[in-house]
Amino acid sequence: MMAGLRERKKEQTRRRIAETAMRLFAERGYDAVTVNEIAEAAGVAKVTLFAYFPSKECLALDGVKDDTAAIVVGRGEGRSPLGALREHYRSMAGAREVDVEELLTRVRVIAANPALLAAVHQTHAGARHELAAALAEAAGVPAGDVTAQLMAGQITAAITTLQESFFQRLAAGVPLEEAGLLLARDVETAFDLLEYGFSSIKKEKS
Repeated sequence: MMAGLRERKKEQTRRRIAETAMRLFAERGYDAVTVNEIAEAAGVAKVTLFAYFPSKECLALDGVKDDTAAIVVGRGEGRSPLGALREHYRSMAGAREVDVEELLTRVRVIAANPALLAAVHQTHAGARHELAAALAEAAGVPAGDVTAQLMAGQITAAITTLQESFFQRLAAGVPLEEAGLLLARDVETAFDLLEYGFSSIKKEKS
């Protein structure tokens, strides 16, 4: 019971630091805000902040990386990599506990800063390479196999497109529930394309 209380308090502290940082970034710009200012505004010591977030960049990019490789590696017995990924993003599309304003604020902060945009691209590239390695292992082919790399690239591009469409709808004022339903539809389309190819999708819809 005490362990559970400690974990809840740690999560509350982490959340407070993250929310404070994002508010300051949105108000003044990422580069103008220091770690000391974030710690002071969040009511924690600087060393405490670094225990949760190793750098200021980590505060801005919190939650940006999708660990698709872990989803593939941790899939259930008999589940294909694409099946596991489809199920993961299908469940995410059904999530209703999303702070829309916080999400859009993070997108705006990142989009306004070239260094953060570059860090996002680097993060996505690293995740793509990890996914390729996981796909190669799942298929029983050597690490670095070009087929696994190509598939990882296609999956990553599809997920990025899904996310961008979702963000654009929210930014345009589409209610979260409607945006989620549209995302769920798009997830099925994206993974059908990945699994069966464009020609089969055209035949289905004709």
